[in-house]
Amino acid sequence: MTQPSAQGQAPEAPKAAATGSPHDMSVATATYSPFASAATHPASSTVSPLASRPETPLPHHPYHRNSLDMSSHSVPMPSTIDVDGLSFPSIGTKQRLNETEEEKAARVAKISEAVKTIIECLGEDPEREGLRKTPDRYAKALMYFSKGYEENIKDVVNDALFEEDNEEMVIVKDIDVYSLCEHHLVPFTGKISIGYIPNRRVLGLSKLARIAEMFSRRLQVQERLTKQIAVTVSEILKPQGVAVVMESSRTITSYMLGRFREDPKTREEFLSLIR
Repeated sequence: MTQPSAQGQAPEAPKAAATGSPHDMSVATATYSPFASAATHPASSTVSPLASRPETPLPHHPYHRNSLDMSSHSVPMPSTIDVDGLSFPSIGTKQRLNETEEEKAARVAKISEAVKTIIECLGEDPEREGLRKTPDRYAKALMYFSKGYEENIKDVVNDALFEEDNEEMVIVKDIDVYSLCEHHLVPFTGKISIGYIPNRRVLGLSKLARIAEMFSRRLQVQERLTKQIAVTVSEILKPQGVAVVMESSRTITSYMLGRFREDPKTREEFLSLIR
């Protein structure tokens, strides 16, 4: 796939809404919009029955004491996520995750001085009225666009992992994301749809949108963003398969794992449900 060239503007504050409505197949629907914007569309999640599937035994994982305690309603986070190895590039997360307010202010001031230099190099006067506060505004905007470096997977998922005897496809679609192109430092926007087939372990639906937001709020290219989300969901849930599709104004990227990659019918059902 080609790299994104679309530009967008981030919203000022997050919000979320949820609704439910049954239909003849007892399919639950919900809407999620973690990013507030008058121009955005609500995201929706769908739990859709597939054709009958053989029951897949739950594999043993090293972070379980012996095996999953089926009497418990929550599942411990995988230890492989503790080191934040999936938060590429992890050096940014390690630097910003535990910063004090003084350290954050120093970082903003440093960016602001750099922006002032850029304005001067463009032939403008950074001290004129229209530009006097631009360096500070731009520095804060960059910090907001890249706030994903201040988050890690463990904190995002928290305790929203649950044991569930369900092997039907779960989809959250039309998640609005806002990111920065790492090649030009300009914004790009898009919608992401995430699907997975559980292996007796499910994740709170809103957490899928949070994972997408965490990775999008970094310097990115669309191809890597799509892959990171898919690999992360796979690492957390160990499901039978994961599918992620991102559509921006000019490009579409996808990343499939497990049954979505191996079974054309499963992949086609997912793609038809997110259209």
